[in-house]
Amino acid sequence: MSKTIYNRIKSVLAEKGKTNKDLADALEIAPETVSSWCTNSAQPSIKKLFRIAAYLDTQAGDLLVSIKKEG
Repeated sequence: MSKTIYNRIKSVLAEKGKTNKDLADALEIAPETVSSWCTNSAQPSIKKLFRIAAYLDTQAGDLLVSIKKEG
């Protein structure tokens, strides 16, 4: 069974040249928490999603995987 991917936090961190530790430090949380988001083992709360977006200078919606099908 494949794991469902809900967020793009890992991708956006890479695009912005930031690490999991950078985000953890900015949010004052454990790096393991960020790691769980990046592996989609857990998801941030909506409130945290907006804090992540602000830190990464992006829209919260850009951190989520689109469910739209092309075609």
